Parts: sequence; C-alpha cells; structure tokens
Amino acid sequence: MSQQHLAAPADDTAVAPAAQHRDWWRGAVIYQVYPRSFADSNGDGMGDLAGVRARLPYLRDLGVDAVWLSPFYASPQADAGYDVADYRAVDPMFGNLLDADALIREAHELSLRIIVDLVPNHSSDQHEWFKRALAEGPGSPLRERYHFRPGKGMDGELPPNDWESIFGGPAWTRVTEPDGTPGEWYLHLFAPEQPDFNWNHPAVGDEFRSILRFWLDMGVDGFRIDVAHGLVKAEGLPDLGAHDQLKLLGNDVMPFFDQEGVHEVYRQWRTVLDEYAEREGPGGPSAEGRGRETGGRIFVAEAWTPTIERTANYVRPDELHQAFNFQYLGTDWDAEQLREVVDRTLAAMRPVDAPATWVLSNHDVTRHATRFANPPGLGTQIRTAGDRALGLRRARAATLLMLALPGSAYLYQGEELGLPDVVDLPDEVRQDPAYFRGAGQDGFRDGCRVPIPWTREGSSYGFGDGGSWLPQPAGWGELSVEAQTGVAGSTLELYRAALAARREQPTLGAGTGVEWLPAPEGVLAFRRGEFTCVANTTGAPVTVPSYGRVLLASGEIAVSAAGAEVPADTTVWWTTA
Repeated sequence: MSQQHLAAPADDTAVAPAAQHRDWWRGAVIYQVYPRSFADSNGDGMGDLAGVRARLPYLRDLGVDAVWLSPFYASPQADAGYDVADYRAVDPMFGNLLDADALIREAHELSLRIIVDLVPNHSSDQHEWFKRALAEGPGSPLRERYHFRPGKGMDGELPPNDWESIFGGPAWTRVTEPDGTPGEWYLHLFAPEQPDFNWNHPAVGDEFRSILRFWLDMGVDGFRIDVAHGLVKAEGLPDLGAHDQLKLLGNDVMPFFDQEGVHEVYRQWRTVLDEYAEREGPGGPSAEGRGRETGGRIFVAEAWTPTIERTANYVRPDELHQAFNFQYLGTDWDAEQLREVVDRTLAAMRPVDAPATWVLSNHDVTRHATRFANPPGLGTQIRTAGDRALGLRRARAATLLMLALPGSAYLYQGEELGLPDVVDLPDEVRQDPAYFRGAGQDGFRDGCRVPIPWTREGSSYGFGDGGSWLPQPAGWGELSVEAQTGVAGSTLELYRAALAARREQPTLGAGTGVEWLPAPEGVLAFRRGEFTCVANTTGAPVTVPSYGRVLLASGEIAVSAAGAEVPADTTVWWTTA
C-alpha cells in the first residue's frame, strides 16, 4: 500500500533516550510537537519533519525526555492529518520516510525518545480500503471493514441510527453507488472524510498490528493512540435516544465510546510491544553520559471517559502504559478543585500500578495561558483573550504545580514561551474542519495551532522563510525563543530551570502519592520527601512557613524570619537537601 519504503529498519540497539531504566515513562516529561506549526525547513509555510529534526537540540536543552509527534502520515488533510490515507507513508508536505528515519535516529543520539500518533478509530475516505469499498458497491467484503448500513425509511433515506458526529450533524453519510443510485450509509463519528473502522472485523486488527511493527522496526519508542476510547461500538449500533449528544460526552458511557471491547484490542497490542522489549539488546551511555536500559516502548491513550476511574481501565498492567488526564486539564485554577482531582487521579492509578499523567494544553484546547486569563467555568474552548498578564502569571504557577506532582507530565509546543491562544484569527484563514460544520465542536482550535516564534524578526519569526500557514500576531517575536533565551525570569528560562531541577531532585518525577500540608484557604502545599511545593491560587499574597532552601518560584517571593510571602497566583519549590 505504501509508496514509500526504506532499505533497512533502524538499528534497535542504537543509543536512544534519556531515561535510565525501562520504566522511564513513569516520570517522563513529554513534549508534544504539532509538526505543521513547529518549524518549516523548506519555506513553503508549513512545518515539516526536517524542521523538527533541526530543532531537536532545542528540545534536548529544554530538558524533556521524549517528543510526541502529531500525525505526519499521508493524508488529504481534511482534519489536519487525523484522516490517514496510508499509515506507512509520510505526507509529502512533511517529507518522506527517510526524513522520519533521520529524525528518529538523531533524536536517539540526543537522548530523546520519539512517540508517534496512531489513528485507529477511523481512516481517510481516501484510504485504499474505503475507495475500493465504494467502487465495489453493496456486498463488497471491504465494506465489512467499515460500518456500512442500509438506511431507514421507505427508500433508505434516513440514517441507520440517531448518532451525531463530534463535529456536528449526523454521524452518517449516504453514498452514491457505482450505478448512480443513492445507496448505503457509512458511519463517521468525526468528519465525513473520516469513516470509522469496524473493529469487529479481524482484518482491521491484523492491519494495525502490522502498522505497529512497521514503526517499531523503524525505531519509534511508543504510540499516542488517538480516540483510544473509540474503536469498538455497541452491538447492533443502538439509537442513543437523545439530541445534543455532545453535551453527554464525558458524562456517560456512550454506545460508540468507552465500550468494554476496546480493552481486548489493547491487550493484543501490548503483546506486540512486549515482543520488542524482549528482543532488544543492552544499551550504552547516552550522548550526555546518562546510561539506560533499552526497551521501554510505550502506549499513551487519548481516552475521554466519564471518570478517572474508567480511564484507569486503559492502563491496567496488560494494556496501555499511560492515559491523558483530561479531568486535570479541565480543572479551573482553584486549590480545592485541584486537590480533589489530584487525589482522585492518584487513587485511581494505584490499583493498576500506572503513573498519573498531568497536562495543561494540547492541539485541541485553548492554551492554558488564555484559559486562566478568563473567568473560571468556561471550559477548555475559550474565544476571548482575557487578562493576558493574569493568564501568564497563573500559567507559570500551574506549570510548576504540574511538574511537582508524581507521575509523567506533558508539555505542548510553545507553552514554554508563555504563548497565548490567538483568538482573533480572521474567519477566512481558519482551517479547523469543525469550524465549517456549523455545529459540534466550537471549531476554534486554530488559535492554539498558530506556528510558534523562534526569532524576534523575519517573515514568520524564524518558523521558516516563506511565511506561515496560519497568520502570526504582531508582537509574536517578543515571545520568541530568541527573545527569552538567557533572560532571567522569562517563561522559557523558568521551564528550563524547572525541568533541570525535576531531573536533579530524586523525589520528583515518578511516584504514587503526596503528603498534604496545612495551608491557608486557596493554597496547596504538599511534600514529597525532601521536596515541598506550595501553590497560591488566590488573588492576594499569603504567608507560609519556609520549607528549606528555595529551589524555584514562578514569581518574586519574599523570605524572612516569619516565613515566606508568596504573591497571588504563584508557586514555589523548596528543598531541605
């Protein structure tokens, strides 16, 4: 199927990533790269794999352990690459398989691991299977690999059931058969260009296990699984019996999400990953002298579930390794709410022996520097800029709090620069497919996908030589890597210092619990061994005891014999070591 191939797979014994043991992922800091918006190597306005490769030293110096790449597969780009036409090929806008191979190898030389996105819930309508299914007409064996159904009504003019697309409108599209007549309907929980696979068909499982091996042979260190809660649908595809179904997402188990059958899929996938861990040879010291064991390939689930406890089902010992903590991402900057979600998360993960994960931003939600600039309770899609200074102050404090919690942390590209969402993009430049559907998701995800600035000046602030696929706002250059590097107190230097301290502090990173300390209302204080974290989520300064030597603070603090005065919306790290 693939039009791209390599002469030989990557060397499995090549020195790779930055962890020192097979369970590196339990305390890793993983950086999400959205390739089209990270770095453009050829001046076409679109980021690419060669651009990512050129910026790998920046990520090493930032101090992250792994890089997660959003989809770069061959795709018509109806949903920014989450509509995959060929899972074994790189889309030409991003390069080719040789570029992917070079990126993986160089990342390993820099002690960085590479995690790639995998999209198993649906393909592109330009996938060879789906094109053949349409061309062969009703009764085609290829239609059994998707969800084709006859419609309801006198002439089949109504959808097979009442399910709604996440992007708005019905979750079904009727096809025109080869003879020109209106025909069957196919299921797409997202855009019509993204038909859902039928995971009850054995060929689908066989194909994806083969895809896993293809990328593992190339040397990737893991997979982030898109819509991991999807795949399996309730038997018979029953009506939901409700309208405005999007309002139910995250609150109820839906007949198309979080079905028990998904867990058997992941148990099968885990055996594939474990084969690779068993056959790898001994590793040597990295380029920076950090020894490691080989192995440690991982799965990360994007699983939107009603509760953290249901999310924990995805990370049982024989399934996946991590699952994104969307409950934490959606929590307001409020001490009581934050403590509750931290406690629930840690309690849910302990029985399955999985690490907690913490994340504040990604490519699908408003950046947290903008979310926290607005009043609480507005959710994760916000269209107003809010108070920029307040948002940045809270974002910096929230980052230090997140990085102090036990488990693994995820960073989204540009958050280390304190980037806000671009909320005023003109309608004519928007490219989020949900924006054009007129319903469903808000459709304003473009605001967090604007290419990041590297330099103060230039046609795209160092992103590339030919502009950028989404316009960057005026003043973007003053938030750039160049403008912040070496500047005391800058957000970039705060991130670098925090990641260095996290690596140096033996009690940070992996862990299963915290010791909560007495604190004023609106303040979180906890201890982890010799380390203490205090986060003031209130709008006024508070005085707390001094817990030793100050390691790092997100704002200016005043220490005296009476204790430490922590300003509003500020987090402080202490150590007694």
